[in-house]
Amino acid sequence: MIFKVYYQATKTETPVREKTKSIYVEANDVPEVRVILKDQPFHIELVEELSDAHLQYEKQNENFQLWGQ
Repeated sequence: MIFKVYYQATKTETPVREKTKSIYVEANDVPEVRVILKDQPFHIELVEELSDAHLQYEKQNENFQLWGQ
């Protein structure tokens, strides 16, 4: 499954919607996504599982890339 992870670039600042970024991670479930990203210096806001239709839409973005690839 592919998950879209919304995050803030730093753990020390208050989250601001306009500064939210996203990455895509392949994993079996949400806890696995959090384990994969546990050593990253950013603050995870939300982990969302993508449906097939949503994934196809996201892949149309030229910046689409799975984490770690």
